[in-house]
Amino acid sequence: MYKIIDLHFQGLPHVIGSFLIDLGKGWALVESGPHSCWPHLVDGLKAHHLTPADIDHVLLTHIHLDHAGAAWALAREGATIHVHPAGARHIIDPEKLVASAKRIYQDKMDILWGDIQPIPASRVHVVEDGEQLVLGDKTLIAHHTPGHAVHHIAWQCESILFTGDVGGIHIQNGLVAPPCPPPEFQLEDWLSSIKKIRNLQVDELVLTHFGPVRNIGDHLDELEKSLAQWVSYFESKPSLEDLSVLTREFMAYIHQDFYPAEMPGSLQDQYDLANPPWMSVAGIVRYLNKRDQVK
Repeated sequence: MYKIIDLHFQGLPHVIGSFLIDLGKGWALVESGPHSCWPHLVDGLKAHHLTPADIDHVLLTHIHLDHAGAAWALAREGATIHVHPAGARHIIDPEKLVASAKRIYQDKMDILWGDIQPIPASRVHVVEDGEQLVLGDKTLIAHHTPGHAVHHIAWQCESILFTGDVGGIHIQNGLVAPPCPPPEFQLEDWLSSIKKIRNLQVDELVLTHFGPVRNIGDHLDELEKSLAQWVSYFESKPSLEDLSVLTREFMAYIHQDFYPAEMPGSLQDQYDLANPPWMSVAGIVRYLNKRDQVK
C-alpha cells in the first residue's frame, strides 16, 4: 500500500524516510524530508517511474525540518501540503521556524537542512483532528497527537498509521527512543497521544525514523518506558540550571547506559542523527521547569 523512500540523511540509511502512497488517481507522500535530501527523494521517486511533479499531496506529520523541510519544493511542483493548524502559518511564512532552527544548529543549518522557502497559502490545507481526506481511492484520517510537538499529526490510511515522531524512534533491531526537543515537549500530552494510538484499529505503525512496526503494544510499552526513564533522569538532578553540564552528562548516559552495550557503533550513529540526544536536554528541562512553576 505504501513504498518507503530512504532519504539517506547525511549519507546514512534508515535515518529518515518518506512514504509514497498510490492513490489510484495520483500520488501522495507522507513526509517530504529535509531539502538537503532532495536528490535522494528525486532518485527514490524515479525508482517508481515518478518525478516530484507527479506528487499531488504531501501529508506532514509536523513541521520540523527533518520531516517537512522540502515541502516547499514539492508545493512548487504542484502538490497540496496538508498540515496541522498550528503548523500552517510557519510553512507559509517560515521566518520564525528558520530563526529558531538557526539558534539550535548555527553553522550546520545548510548542510543539515538545505534551503527553506515559503509555501503559498493556496497550496496549504489545514487539517483538523479526525478530519478524513478522500484522495483518489484512499481515505486518510488525521489524528492530532501532541507531545513531541503541539502541531503533530499521525496519519491513518486503512490499517496503517504513519506516526511521525509521536511513535518514537526505532531503527533496525535497536531500542525505542523518544525525541523530546524544545520548545513543545510535553509528557502528559505524549502519553495521551500514545493512549489514542492504542485505541485505533491499526495493524502497523510506520515510523519516519524508521519504517514499519507490527508489534504495536510492545513498541508503545517500550516508548512509554523510555519517556519515563529520560524524564526521571533529569528529575533526579539536584539542579537544572547549567545546560552545558547537563548536556555533557546526558550524552554520556545515553551512550553508556541507555544504549545497550552490544549496540553497534554504526547503529548508534543512525540513532544520534535521527534523534540527537542533546536536543532532548533543553526540551525536558524546559518541560520540568514549566511543570514546577505550575505546582
